[in-house]
Amino acid sequence: MSDTNAQRDILTIEEAAELLGVSVKTFNKVLHSQDLPARKIGREWKFSRAALIEWVGSGRSKDFYQGHGEDDDDTPSGNPEKARRTAGWKIEY
Repeated sequence: MSDTNAQRDILTIEEAAELLGVSVKTFNKVLHSQDLPARKIGREWKFSRAALIEWVGSGRSKDFYQGHGEDDDDTPSGNPEKARRTAGWKIEY
């Protein structure tokens, strides 16, 4: 990110993904499965830098792992490896 973009308060989807350190593909999955602070203006999503930082900071890890105990087998095709990678985001299959 350049110095000019580092000061921007409103981010594109690419900039928001970079801020959170994830790929655009992963960010898009989170956008559609979580209550992410965002606005769609025309055909483009816009994100507040401060709101994204607050959203990440307000999360609690225990909230993402409820219902994913050792006895739960709600993983797709019984693949526990795939569940471990995505359980934190609560991605629907």
